[in-house]
Amino acid sequence: MTPPRRQRRDLAAEPPTPKEGEDKPGNPERMYVVAGPDGERAELDLVTLIVARATDPPPSASPEQAALLRLCAAPLSVAELSAYLNLPFSAMGVLLTELLTAELVQARAPIVRKARTDRSLLEAVMNGLQRL
Repeated sequence: MTPPRRQRRDLAAEPPTPKEGEDKPGNPERMYVVAGPDGERAELDLVTLIVARATDPPPSASPEQAALLRLCAAPLSVAELSAYLNLPFSAMGVLLTELLTAELVQARAPIVRKARTDRSLLEAVMNGLQRL
């Protein structure tokens, strides 16, 4: 019988330990502070476009809400906002619901492109133009 081989740990590969008072990455308490308690949420999906109605955030807005308002000067999807602010979709839904309730942002349905035009119609138009 052979003894099991011992593997050495690479100390450089271990993640650094957080200092006192620092949040751990992915700490759920941080998301609760950002999003607040669960309540009713607006019907949003990842491709819903968000546009700010007000350019300046109110003084009572949280830092995340102020950042959302600044980013939404031009229409952005919920997925883009989530990526820019590095927040999960669930927290983004709560923040956007609060802003929608306060009428600081407007949610728009995504622009859906129409189905492709029927090829026979295009051929008929082309044939008609060639006859002229």
